[in-house]
Amino acid sequence: MEILKLMPAINEAIWGGKRLVDEYGFKTDKKNSAEGWMLSCHKDGLCTVQNGKYKGKTLKDAIETEGKEVLGTNNAQKKDFPILIKFIDARDKLSIQVHPGDEYARRVENENGKTEAWLILDAEKDAKLVYGVKNDVSKEEFSQRIRENTVEEVLNFVNVKRGDVVFIPSGMLHAIGAGIFLAEVQQSSNTTYRVYDYGRLDSNGNPRELHVEKACDVACLKASKADFSPEGKTEKLPGGAKKTYLTGCEYFSMNDVEINGEYKAAAGNDSFVSLLILGGEGALSSGKQRFKVKKGDCFFVPAGAGDFILKGKLSVLETKT
Repeated sequence: MEILKLMPAINEAIWGGKRLVDEYGFKTDKKNSAEGWMLSCHKDGLCTVQNGKYKGKTLKDAIETEGKEVLGTNNAQKKDFPILIKFIDARDKLSIQVHPGDEYARRVENENGKTEAWLILDAEKDAKLVYGVKNDVSKEEFSQRIRENTVEEVLNFVNVKRGDVVFIPSGMLHAIGAGIFLAEVQQSSNTTYRVYDYGRLDSNGNPRELHVEKACDVACLKASKADFSPEGKTEKLPGGAKKTYLTGCEYFSMNDVEINGEYKAAAGNDSFVSLLILGGEGALSSGKQRFKVKKGDCFFVPAGAGDFILKGKLSVLETKT
């Protein structure tokens, strides 16, 4: 299977901005472009192939036709496509929310749990996000505070800046604050339990649904310590590239690759590789394939594809499973 260039699915939300349209040039007829689902086989936002024999087909269709071998041996026993990668543009603050783990999500929602990680790409001065609770809280107090609209008093609000890496395991209370633009890597799941939404109304004038009981079932209410620095050191590579391990878990690993020249890598038999272009322009080549590359492009490199080369002045989020 050849490398696939992908077109995102654009989703709107009450808190979303228009940066993905105005700055990245993505097309949508929606009111805003809150999220770009850049690499997705999830039914709520399927991305589309832009090249080759699968042009115009969804990534999901292409993979089903080719077979699970293109996902790699690490994913051979997994029922679903393992990850989902997004751009998120938060013009306003998101609701306070939490995601379940695999056991609870599969039993209650019939889908995967959701562990995720964010790379902060831009943040306004004094921008904040929610990362867990400041001190230990009992489920009884937590539930009562939700009912009484005082839950913000126990939440851990943390300032963020460009380059921060935020790992959010399932069960961690969290919320993206206003004025933050980020890339997200997550398990392929769309199960979110909304805890608190600041009294906002939806487009029909109704309060947005809360999921208090389920949130209380899955939320970790132990005090959270926030360390948003990358987990690995920066490695200088031949050809003018630098690679930094950002974070990872059993579901995915994330690297930031800064290229001023060329970056040589490979997709082995164990995992496919996702390449999300965060900035700059250049070229991607593998075998007889050649692509021009610019900010906002996303590529699926199938497992077993072998060597590929990125050239130019580029910032890339490289993800494996």
